[in-house]
Amino acid sequence: MTRWTQCLLVCGFVLALAVPPVATLSGVDGADPVGENRTVAPSPPAPTSWASAVAFLPAFDLWFSDHFAFRDTLVRAYGRSRYLWLGMSSSSGVVTARDGWLFYVDDGGLDNFTNAKPFSEAELVTWRSAVKRAHDWCAARGITYMFMVAPDKTEIYPELFPRTARRVSSVSRTDQLYTALSDLGVVIDVRPSLLREKSTVRVFEKTDSHWNPRGAFVAYQHVIKALRTRTPTIPPAATLAEFEPGVRRVPSMDLAGMMGLKRVLGEEQLVLRRKQARRYVMREPIGNIVEAGEGRIVTEIPGSTLPSAVVFRDSFTAAMAPFLSEHFRRVVYLWRNDFAADEVLAEHPDVVLQEIVSRHIQYYEPSPELIPVP
Repeated sequence: MTRWTQCLLVCGFVLALAVPPVATLSGVDGADPVGENRTVAPSPPAPTSWASAVAFLPAFDLWFSDHFAFRDTLVRAYGRSRYLWLGMSSSSGVVTARDGWLFYVDDGGLDNFTNAKPFSEAELVTWRSAVKRAHDWCAARGITYMFMVAPDKTEIYPELFPRTARRVSSVSRTDQLYTALSDLGVVIDVRPSLLREKSTVRVFEKTDSHWNPRGAFVAYQHVIKALRTRTPTIPPAATLAEFEPGVRRVPSMDLAGMMGLKRVLGEEQLVLRRKQARRYVMREPIGNIVEAGEGRIVTEIPGSTLPSAVVFRDSFTAAMAPFLSEHFRRVVYLWRNDFAADEVLAEHPDVVLQEIVSRHIQYYEPSPELIPVP
């Protein structure tokens, strides 16, 4: 290698290192929060004291890591090369499967599939105590209380999950929990309905960790049927005939975003278009949608005398919410896992539904001591 060649290589290397910071200082922002499906680090305020200067440095490091110029292009290139050339995920939290399916293995997802960590007896006692106290407290006030675990994608499509992972046991934590709660009459198990439905239509998104509108609709029907056994004044669930099924091409979703491929891959979303105008209106936050990821969402049906509800939920309730909101004069959706007696007292609802996704029960432990004695 000649001296000139060596100089060119060194200059090229230095230039490659220098261009991103120089472009960043020139105002080029490489952040892509939508494409990566996460919140990027905010710009830290300029330090005004020694203490704030010490705090500024790590905050600036986080900001620069998310915003340096061309980061979005590099992330997409890396994700594209891993997925399209090697068939592999660029994120440790996502695994690839056949036919374009992606699965979430972080946040308890892998343990939820393998059933490698069953509940201990003490953990089941804690769970049962929390659910029973919530039920008894509600019953003492004439409130219907029901509990459901939303199944993860791997529970409905285990045959698509990569064969590099194997199930240790056929009994899941959800199975254990439902057995421990069976005598209380509060469990809503939507898994059988989803497993039946998947033989005719896809019920989960391919590039997302959640069920699609068709799966959410099946779960909603099961939930309303269960609630009506305790509160018959709730109207029967809608039927598929009240909707126009369709297919909508949308950008790929949260799992593809974790791989930096939200703007690269796509998703054929199976949607349900309501034939009649919806009755509910958004009260909080005004101008938002009921499927939003807000901590508190309130819907109402003006002039209705239907029952009211409080729903403790996570992201899996979002796709069910447009259907559920048609059955109550007022619904307060609260993003939290624990039952909150003060929130229920503030609303005086007729129904309380508590939902948690199955992968979260791999690590979440309820707090029965926080629920008042009836």
